[in-house]
Amino acid sequence: MSNPTVLIETPLGEMLVELWPDKAPETVANFLAYVDEEFYDGLIFHRVIKNFMIQGGGMDMMMREKKNKTPIKNEARADTPNEAFTLAMARTMDPHSATSQFFINVKDNDFLNFTAPNPQGYGYAVFGKVVEGQDVATKISTVRTKSYMGHDDVPSDPVSIISIRRFEA
Repeated sequence: MSNPTVLIETPLGEMLVELWPDKAPETVANFLAYVDEEFYDGLIFHRVIKNFMIQGGGMDMMMREKKNKTPIKNEARADTPNEAFTLAMARTMDPHSATSQFFINVKDNDFLNFTAPNPQGYGYAVFGKVVEGQDVATKISTVRTKSYMGHDDVPSDPVSIISIRRFEA
């Protein structure tokens, strides 16, 4: 069985992402549930930090948070590190608080990796990788940012998620 893939369409280009249900089954199922209901359409990459990551999947153009489902269990594991162009779940300080927001690492971010099943060591659950369009993730990570409505690292010109859809080769 081949892994599911999704196509993330943005004004700056498309990214094809391979998901890893064998590494993070609940996380992939949660993400695909949002994809299937077209939840991400029209949201933005609301947090962009050059040489670190791009985060989206929760805010609209006006930086209003979209209502999401119940948080999921953190499935971070030592054998799925936060390497360049991997997809991981965003969360609060609570390790088990991820809902719809995700981020794409634009470089290896070892400090986000799972080290132990405790609040300091849980890390961030990686559940896929950008396999085509890595240049698009890099391009998004270099846009100008500002502080806006209490949020830092917000793109000055919003980078929207036009859509995320399952992709059949």
